[in-house]
Amino acid sequence: MNDSDRGAGQAARPKRADARRNQEALLEAAAAIFVTSGVEAPVRDIAAKAGVGTATIYRHFPTRADLIIAVYRHQVEACAEAGPALLETSATPHAALGQWIDLFVDFLVTKHGLAAVLQSDNAGFDALHAYFLDRLVPVCTQLLDAAAAAGEIHSDLRAYELMRGVGNLCIGAESDSHYDARRLAQLLIAGLRRPH
Repeated sequence: MNDSDRGAGQAARPKRADARRNQEALLEAAAAIFVTSGVEAPVRDIAAKAGVGTATIYRHFPTRADLIIAVYRHQVEACAEAGPALLETSATPHAALGQWIDLFVDFLVTKHGLAAVLQSDNAGFDALHAYFLDRLVPVCTQLLDAAAAAGEIHSDLRAYELMRGVGNLCIGAESDSHYDARRLAQLLIAGLRRPH
């Protein structure tokens, strides 16, 4: 079933609120397990963290790739929605940017292994990467623009450059417990500040 078929089925019969909540809890649990144990973590561990049976996971996500893609999309959406919310609630736009970058680092570490799972389907991986850029570059741009407009940072950095730089800082973070990608990303964000 492709995305348009899946979307059409959902439009014809929307999920009940409790089913959506259950699926959200399952995706959150899977994301947390993926961060600590990688995308090959046993389904039973994900089920235990979500408080459901393994059959529930397989009913929603028949294959591991289905689950990983769903977690990836769920995290992209959470990251995209967090940007405007952080701008509204943070003390400064620079603080909002720093908090958003923390979420982005968590997301990047979680998606480790995605490429390997989708290697046989390059078109699927390319589509997910395009989706990631389409959803997150505008959010990062909004955060950078707000911090620049407030005079907190230099205004000549493009969102894609920053995201790519943070992504490079995350390489290998999942396999080295002595490496703190989040700390390094925060140093990068701190370095964007204009001297007062």
